[in-house]
Amino acid sequence: MTLEYGSETDHREIDQPAQIQTQQPGVESEMEPRPQYIDPEYRSSGKLEGKVALITGGDSGIGRAVAVHFAAEGADVVINYLSDHEHGDAKKTLALIEEYGGRGIAIQGDVGQEAFCSELVQRTVKEMGQLDIVVNNAAQQHPQRGIEDIEQSQLELTFRTNIFSMFYIVKAALPFLKKGAHIINTASVTAYKGNPILVDYSSTKGAVVSFTRSLAVELSERKIYVNAVAPGPIWTPLIPASFSAEKVGKFGKETLLKRPGQPSEVAPTYVFLASNDSSYITGQVIHPNGGTVVNG
Repeated sequence: MTLEYGSETDHREIDQPAQIQTQQPGVESEMEPRPQYIDPEYRSSGKLEGKVALITGGDSGIGRAVAVHFAAEGADVVINYLSDHEHGDAKKTLALIEEYGGRGIAIQGDVGQEAFCSELVQRTVKEMGQLDIVVNNAAQQHPQRGIEDIEQSQLELTFRTNIFSMFYIVKAALPFLKKGAHIINTASVTAYKGNPILVDYSSTKGAVVSFTRSLAVELSERKIYVNAVAPGPIWTPLIPASFSAEKVGKFGKETLLKRPGQPSEVAPTYVFLASNDSSYITGQVIHPNGGTVVNG
């Protein structure tokens, strides 16, 4: 069956006006223009029928786009979000999951806490009956002028959210993941290029790459696939929640494509890595980054 897809923004070329949000990880409904979560020309083919996916940070941005694409491909989806601030975005994502044919659940909580990660996985399995795909996507970034300005509290928060959470989620999920399951981690182009105002964030993303490679080796005996996606500059709520209004207005213009990417342009890589199409790929990183050459 061919499905027609719509979105709040049907274009990839965007003119993002200067804007700012004051709280992380940001709210999609307050962005102008709103990110595109699925391309109107995307056509599903049932790649994930009968699967259940858990997506941390799934309320907006890349997480929302992945949730919608997974639902379009036949999966049921559990999304996690951090706080009441993101409740509206999470509600919208649930509606989209259902619109595209999936069953959805949203669970609020801090994935930087191991006890909550265990609860999140347990609730996913209890309410959905199984777990086949884990997407570790939640992240925070807090720009600073230099390393001297990164306080201990920020350093610990960034690492706890961006990399500790992946350890916690995977540890909790492994008892339920069967042969052929997929774990997909969100890294970043900053893991390879570095970023002078995101030293702690870039460091966590480098850790995500090493985590992905090491975990793939460990879980290869169980035939569980582990891969990562390292996006470049993508138009998500994290951007106006992180940078000055002026920097937001110029965001992504330094790429070869002279624009930021849309979440809709990143999510199909997660579909590929979650499906049988990637049956000979593990321990690898895919780079939807607008043209940056990455060796590694």
